[in-house]
Amino acid sequence: MKILTDKAANFTFEEEKAFDLNVAPLYIQFPEGEMDSAQLSPDSLYERLKAMKPKIPTTAQPSSGIFKEMYEKLAESGEKILSIHLSEGLSGTIQSARLGAEQALGADVTVFDSMTLSGGQRFQAMAASLAAKADWAMEAILERLHDIRDKVEVVYALDTLEYLAHGGRIGRVQSLLSSVLNIKPVIHVDKEDGKYSTLGKVRTLRRSIAMMTDHIEGLYTRETPLWITVLHGQLGEDAERLAAALKERLNVERLEILRVTPILGVHTGPGIVGLAAMPMNLISDLL
Repeated sequence: MKILTDKAANFTFEEEKAFDLNVAPLYIQFPEGEMDSAQLSPDSLYERLKAMKPKIPTTAQPSSGIFKEMYEKLAESGEKILSIHLSEGLSGTIQSARLGAEQALGADVTVFDSMTLSGGQRFQAMAASLAAKADWAMEAILERLHDIRDKVEVVYALDTLEYLAHGGRIGRVQSLLSSVLNIKPVIHVDKEDGKYSTLGKVRTLRRSIAMMTDHIEGLYTRETPLWITVLHGQLGEDAERLAAALKERLNVERLEILRVTPILGVHTGPGIVGLAAMPMNLISDLL
């Protein structure tokens, strides 16, 4: 089985190779032209964002034709294809994937909505890859993906809402735009519709770290071993602080700190810190 995802899944290039993932491109539209987000590092993106202000670039999904070509090429192996993408509530990427799957000749494609993005999508694609290597049937993999989708949590704090608002991805966070200056919203991806929703608003990133830790502690018992991915734009110290708080109060079995991928950084700016959490029992049998 071939596993395909997209650049919103927040894999490093090394991980993409290690998990034998096929990754659909996502694009950033600068004034001088469109660029594949894979061509940028996080820091180079943020430097460009700062230089462009007050203008902010937009992003674009792959066309159905790109997906069609990718599916047909993968189908040459004779294997089934499982295509896992960021939430339909946040992007039209999965719509392009579905159209591409319908158009692809000789390709047996199953398209799966992760109902999330970034670290949450990463956990799903990772589990699918490991299960495919273990020769799991498609039905068994999809059952596991549904379990992960139901139990993974993605939450983050932003220094500013200007990037999210400009990109049109703000969803139910809209009401915060009229809030007092310097409010730091704490946002998560709602499992009901895969859109952003506000958990709370505080005045400092330190308080947002405490709020995110409280939130995760409220979702999982102390007895539940967790895999946590901490993510940030250019807030390395805050990411370390968040990781330490999580380790102190939760049963963290695995944890890594990653940079937010550039395609997501366009919508958040450099001032983002957050995490994705998943119970270890949803992947431990595949490791």
